[in-house]
Amino acid sequence: MINWGLIGTGDIVRKRVAAALREAPSSALAAVSRARPELAESSARELGANRWHARWEELVRDPGIDAVYIATPVHLHSAQAVAAAEAGKHVLSEKPMALDVDGCDRMIAACAANRVTLGVAYYRHFYPMVVRLREILASGEIGKPVLAQLDAFERFNPQSHDARHWFVRRAESGGGPMFDFGCHRIEVLLSLFGPVSETVGLTANVVFDREVEDTAVASLRFVSGPCATVTVTHAALEPRDTVRIVGTAGAIHIPALNGNEMLVTSEGRERRETLPSPANLHQPLVEDFVAAVGASRVPRVDGQVGRAVAVIESQIYGNRSSL
Repeated sequence: MINWGLIGTGDIVRKRVAAALREAPSSALAAVSRARPELAESSARELGANRWHARWEELVRDPGIDAVYIATPVHLHSAQAVAAAEAGKHVLSEKPMALDVDGCDRMIAACAANRVTLGVAYYRHFYPMVVRLREILASGEIGKPVLAQLDAFERFNPQSHDARHWFVRRAESGGGPMFDFGCHRIEVLLSLFGPVSETVGLTANVVFDREVEDTAVASLRFVSGPCATVTVTHAALEPRDTVRIVGTAGAIHIPALNGNEMLVTSEGRERRETLPSPANLHQPLVEDFVAAVGASRVPRVDGQVGRAVAVIESQIYGNRSSL
């Protein structure tokens, strides 16, 4: 049994993370800490934990905790992960893994030195849709992949009084939509095509006057051959979450990555596949991490995956770089 300590109690925790920690086999949510210590007790009761700590430093030293889930603003991930590892706790961190590659390296080194497991919450890796994408590409049904296009649009411009305003403060968030949810699409592409050989990035404030970009485009070239674009924005009114992969013998179109349908065309024929997602999108991620700890194996989304995404993000924000 893994007893979890939860650092942070934001929207994603209340919607999915806490339930996943409680409901995974051989897993229990034991304790909570949050940035507002006066609310730690009520948050623990709300989320189903029987203990709470006013400070996260106390939580990572709690002898009744085996692993921590870090669900705080990005700038805190590295220090909290290192402290947890040094206290002998396994670490599962929200994405992005850290503000920069150096932060990722500190997390990886601390977990390795203390022989604890490190994972990053790129839960889309486990989507049935993404698993099926990997199967179709491996089968050769659409031939050699040539181009992938991923678009993710949502209107988001929190005001200073909003609890989520930290998302648009660069020192805390690291960046705008490319850092926040573009990172998920980059991880999906890495899982499909492998390492990247070249990255070109463009970030801009098209509409909003704020510290981080509201719109960004990344062009990637993969060692395995294909090219890809990731286009994200906080400024468009029209929501979008599409994936299109074109190959030499066909194509795959996903109208909503968070949905459950894809259209596959090959040799002039079309078919529609339906792949329902789990009710709790975090559940497969947490279950894989718990199983990895139990089997002393590396989780499927480990620190190296998180670091690889961070390298690409650093190149996007640096405008252009080659590995």
